[in-house]
Amino acid sequence: MDSNLQFFAKPRSAYVHVPFCSRRCGYCDFTLIADRDDLISEYLVALEREIESERKKWDREQNQQAATSRADGLETLFLGGGTPTHPSCEQLQKLFQIIHQRFQILPGAEVSVEANPLDLTQEKIGLLADSGVNRISLGVQSFSPQSLRLLERDHSPDDIDDVMLRLRERFENISIDLIFGVPGQSLDGWKSSLRRAIGLGVTHMSIYGLTWEPGTSFWTRRGRGEMQPIDEGLERDQYALAIEYLCDGGLEHYEISNFARPGFHCRHNEAYWIGDSYWAYGPGAARYVNGSRETNIRSVLGWLKRIKTGESPVAETETLEPVHRAKELLFLGLRRIQGISRAEFQRRCGFPMDQIAQTAIRENVARGWLDDDHAGIRLTREGLFMADRVAADFL
Repeated sequence: MDSNLQFFAKPRSAYVHVPFCSRRCGYCDFTLIADRDDLISEYLVALEREIESERKKWDREQNQQAATSRADGLETLFLGGGTPTHPSCEQLQKLFQIIHQRFQILPGAEVSVEANPLDLTQEKIGLLADSGVNRISLGVQSFSPQSLRLLERDHSPDDIDDVMLRLRERFENISIDLIFGVPGQSLDGWKSSLRRAIGLGVTHMSIYGLTWEPGTSFWTRRGRGEMQPIDEGLERDQYALAIEYLCDGGLEHYEISNFARPGFHCRHNEAYWIGDSYWAYGPGAARYVNGSRETNIRSVLGWLKRIKTGESPVAETETLEPVHRAKELLFLGLRRIQGISRAEFQRRCGFPMDQIAQTAIRENVARGWLDDDHAGIRLTREGLFMADRVAADFL
């Protein structure tokens, strides 16, 4: 293997986790803390310290690895949560001040913020745009009043129409999230949500099947028999309908759960899927730098305490061996509809693809879940429904 492949460029993507919400929805298992706005100022101080500490750590490591590329500046920045739009305008202004003081946002960079519809006052929309945000990811989840109530969302379908009108005054690139597989959601009901979404003229859509995660209230209610998942066949039909309907509506299916109009792929997420390195900060955040993956402690209070006392907030560290990194590139790359080029794979990790995964490729081609045209591999249409099982074969 080329020894230069041991070195990693300075990350050109960064993720900032903003863990605050007004309440926790019943299906959500993300790292967050609800109804604790009193902690936001403390969070901002801790975030600033964590970013500064990680940048100093990088500089120390580069003194020992002089051959590493030292490319500066961010090409993508993503604020996720939690609800990044929950803090006040003054607090958000401080958050962006911290980021801009410590990172150079390159011209043409993609700067994304996840947003809750009811947070987006005219003042907050203006602040986001003036702070350099150029992509909004709106947590719509459904256009059905019944589904929104079951999902414990605080907005109505009409609220989405209103906020979209105001967002379009400042933003071209607007993505929305939708959830399928919701109890009580029919195929026609799901199609109606897709129709409403396309009618809004959004540039990007992410669709996710409802998951039942341990520790959530949905999980508890399912265990009591108060809620039940929908039939697996119906959930599969809903996903298949989304692929057909969104592609017919002019969006390109470019990743298992993501669709975009030409030129509007989420560049930040694509950096994950192709195996690029990235910074990440905040409770529960996972960064990938210099071939090592670090995941912060999930507890917001625990993260705050560790940083305040000068301790590392990192809960887990894993340094990937070259073979493991190669397998991860396959696992991640197969999420993309275009699949993985053999030549690009070898260029990035130094291994021929078939040396790493010949058996997994052969078996999944035989099952009809993978296409192999010798230049590269990609999931078949049927393979999209079995993606988790296919990916497991490559790990």
